[in-house]
Amino acid sequence: MITRYARVNLLIGTGHFLSHFYQLCLPPLFLVLQRQFDISFAELGLAVVLMTGTSAVLQTPLGFLVDRYGARPFLIGGTLIMSLAISMMAFTTSFWQMLVLSLISGIGNAVFHPCDYAILAGSVPRERMGRSFALHSFTGNVGYALAPPTIAALLSVMDWRGVLIVVGGLGLPVVAAVIWQSSILRDQVRKDTTVRGMSVRELMLHRTLILFFLFYFLGAMASGGVLAWLITVLHEVKGLDLAIASAALTAYMVGSSAGVLLGGWAADKSTRYLAIFVAGLTTFSALTILAVDIFPMGDFVAIGLMLASGFGLGASRTPRDVMLKDAAPPGQIGKVFGFVSAGLPLGAAVTPVPFGFLIDHGRAELVLIVAAGFLLASILCMGSAKASSNRDAIPAAAV
Repeated sequence: MITRYARVNLLIGTGHFLSHFYQLCLPPLFLVLQRQFDISFAELGLAVVLMTGTSAVLQTPLGFLVDRYGARPFLIGGTLIMSLAISMMAFTTSFWQMLVLSLISGIGNAVFHPCDYAILAGSVPRERMGRSFALHSFTGNVGYALAPPTIAALLSVMDWRGVLIVVGGLGLPVVAAVIWQSSILRDQVRKDTTVRGMSVRELMLHRTLILFFLFYFLGAMASGGVLAWLITVLHEVKGLDLAIASAALTAYMVGSSAGVLLGGWAADKSTRYLAIFVAGLTTFSALTILAVDIFPMGDFVAIGLMLASGFGLGASRTPRDVMLKDAAPPGQIGKVFGFVSAGLPLGAAVTPVPFGFLIDHGRAELVLIVAAGFLLASILCMGSAKASSNRDAIPAAAV
């Protein structure tokens, strides 16, 4: 018999899988859409920017609503809006309509981090929290990984409109399952009803949360740069064959996903040394990236080192989320995770262009060095955030 905790993880994980899957469902269709609407690739990129950017911007305000009214209705509504918007793209006759629907899908997508973490905090005991957070992150990674091949496979048997109808329809059974099983999805509990939540100003100016935001942001800047340009750097700087460079990037992503699961187990086994665990693994990942950039090495060594780098970084991510959860006051996890985790898409969006600038100017060898520097700088932010949260717990102001 499936336990309640397993059902909670399955429901939340499936929704998070769809959230990430939908973010990458359009790029595999770009060539077809470019011919269909006779538009530039820059215009096509705008659809992705609208979807991810809207989600990032709205996470924090939705976090306030989640904390006030509960997560379940927003999770159901957001999943439904996101899915229907993707399906409706199949009926567009002009590209501007697809842009509007991308924005609407981004609105629905924005609910997942504040809702998911609020529900996990209320539904899962502390001793299982790390593994639940790890499964949450892992399912998101799987969504990213499966979107391109799934879209490509569907496109081989139907046109792009049929693909979007089918893909968008995947969210409907998830919505039905969440409604059916909603009784097991317990919201976070406010332990003291005499206190109110932080205001927007208090949230945005609180030292601990700003440091946590920078920790997430800098880590995402490093990962975004590696994901966007590793193949180019290994080919241009190290002289590796494109197939080997692609394999190195795949190894990095596989290692990151596997590391997330180990990090969840470690976070449950020891909460006392989470900061040391995160700092050590992040440092290891940074030094491994530097080694790949600086030292001469063979093809398989480069692939192995990138696998190790991804594994180290992935293993540090779940303890990071547990640290943030422990720093958040009761009843305010939605807004805290909404604000801080917005650093992930924002950070990933920042670095591809300036890193591309370095490559355009013949300094491709600096890309991995700068990425490693971002990771090391993020450790300083993490240490300061941990010290700040220990010294002065995030307040819930009295009424």
